[in-house]
Amino acid sequence: MIDSRQLRYFAVLAQHMHFGRAAEALSIAQSAVSSQIKRLEEDLGVRLFNRRKRSAVSLTDAGRMFLVEAQAALRQIERADRIGRLAGRGEIGQVELAYVVSAAMSGVLSEMLGTFRRAHPSVLMRLTTMDTPSQLRGISDGLVDVGLVRSRAAYPEGIAAQVVHHDQLLLAINVNSPLLRHPVIRARDLASECFIVPQFAETEGFTENLARLGRAGGFHVHAAHSVGDFITAISMAAGDYGVALVPGSFERLGIGCVTFRKVEDYADSVSLSLVWLRTESSPSIRAFVAAARACQP
Repeated sequence: MIDSRQLRYFAVLAQHMHFGRAAEALSIAQSAVSSQIKRLEEDLGVRLFNRRKRSAVSLTDAGRMFLVEAQAALRQIERADRIGRLAGRGEIGQVELAYVVSAAMSGVLSEMLGTFRRAHPSVLMRLTTMDTPSQLRGISDGLVDVGLVRSRAAYPEGIAAQVVHHDQLLLAINVNSPLLRHPVIRARDLASECFIVPQFAETEGFTENLARLGRAGGFHVHAAHSVGDFITAISMAAGDYGVALVPGSFERLGIGCVTFRKVEDYADSVSLSLVWLRTESSPSIRAFVAAARACQP
């Protein structure tokens, strides 16, 4: 079986056409070059060089054909070695990243991506919007590498998490709403309001925030409209269908006819967490997690 050392010795000798100069270029003894070339020829069953005492070394016809393939093989070996080393350092590879929309609106997602790309420009990032429960299942099943989720009190076994952002909850209100006549909006002022409520596939989190708002104002939140996401809720609030409790970062949307106000006696916030498999072994994924955890958006 031919090895890479034999190919390298052969290519260098073919370049110099002199055993002594080839040995010098390889920093080995001339006898080592001769023995390796002889062994290569024996393995192949063909003579690769013409060796005459009174003339220069030259390639045989078989040697010329073999040289083309040997050089291609050496290039491939060098490429494999380079890629292996880059992959081992996490400088190439692929990361499947899932995120909730809030991560994009808050700037957390873009900050993490920018930081990681500056250090690892050759890693392929594949991004997907996904709700929190689906992300957690995806990480456990190996379909998602890293997630940006709404923070949970507890996570499935084997999943590590770190809070990376806090976002105060604000009211999205139509610009002509009578609520805006109040110089300061308090929880009790919302008792008669119709709420536009995003319904997420979760048993904890935003529902608890709404319940606490109702308790602060002494009323039960009336979900007049159930929608699938915060953007739809804000759009309906802009259309005067009711009010919506949303993360403050969504103010960046710039939707017309809606304004955002703090509820004076209600200080709930929501947080985002980075999640990943605790036993993750991929260098590129570990590198992304390290870069993301170090971000301060």
